[in-house]
Amino acid sequence: MRSAWTAIRESFYRLAATGLVPARLFLPVIPPASPRSGPLSLEIVTHCWNYAHLLAFQLSSLALHPPEGLTIRMTVFHSPRDERTGDLLAFFGGMSIPGVRWNWQPLEESELFRRGIGRNRAARATTADWIWFTDCDVVFPPRFFEGLAKALQGRTDRLIYPRHELVSQLLSEDDPLLTATMDGPRIVELDPRRFRPDQRGRATGPFQIVHGDVARGCGYCESTHVWQEPAEHWQKAHEDRIFRWLIRTQGEPIDIAPPYRIRHVSKGRYRSGEPAGRIRKAIRRIGDRLRLGDSERP
Repeated sequence: MRSAWTAIRESFYRLAATGLVPARLFLPVIPPASPRSGPLSLEIVTHCWNYAHLLAFQLSSLALHPPEGLTIRMTVFHSPRDERTGDLLAFFGGMSIPGVRWNWQPLEESELFRRGIGRNRAARATTADWIWFTDCDVVFPPRFFEGLAKALQGRTDRLIYPRHELVSQLLSEDDPLLTATMDGPRIVELDPRRFRPDQRGRATGPFQIVHGDVARGCGYCESTHVWQEPAEHWQKAHEDRIFRWLIRTQGEPIDIAPPYRIRHVSKGRYRSGEPAGRIRKAIRRIGDRLRLGDSERP
């Protein structure tokens, strides 16, 4: 269980991030971002805990559509105890994909469960021109990285994000898309007909593309220590909002081909059957119905 002191500190930072507290008190200096042109490098950082069936689509999209215009270092933080994810990483790790370097990073579960820990380590260590903090339910379409490479030329923004995305309906656990890799790792491809366009108003946890100079200089919530403390189970990723507060921006949108995002009811990263998990699932279903409104009604 989370301690009361941990909960108090998390609540303080979440309140501070509304603007009530100046971010410079915790991160006084943000290094300038130098413009980068020509062939670029990008590090993609994701976490996977009981989500191998989703990560399979993300890694498959790199294998099916190798990047053009930039090189990619694909970093996945995972737990050795998550055997399905381990098998998936071994499967893709044996492939040589032009322009892609695999970087599997095992963590103790307690460190994996606090996503800010892995993201901070990746931010500090990256050598890339840009680093994309994402989730394993984001999938890249054909020729996506060619457009991204062009959009990044010479930019000095601290944080950018795709203006548009393609989202699925809220999928149930037995949906064929989610069960496609249950019998073992393999290359899989999405059916684009199952996705609809949506527009984003700001950067969020899976869509945070950070300039490498900013990531190396600031880390990821390193100065707000509670987001670097191990946890007993998977934690809600409130640190993403804290990160944007610390670097003083909600991001700048860029117009590129929209990536896919698989939306799903069951959150495998949370403990099975816990009351909070059942409540989250019900809220997600209600929220999805309200969001879709009349346009999706028969």
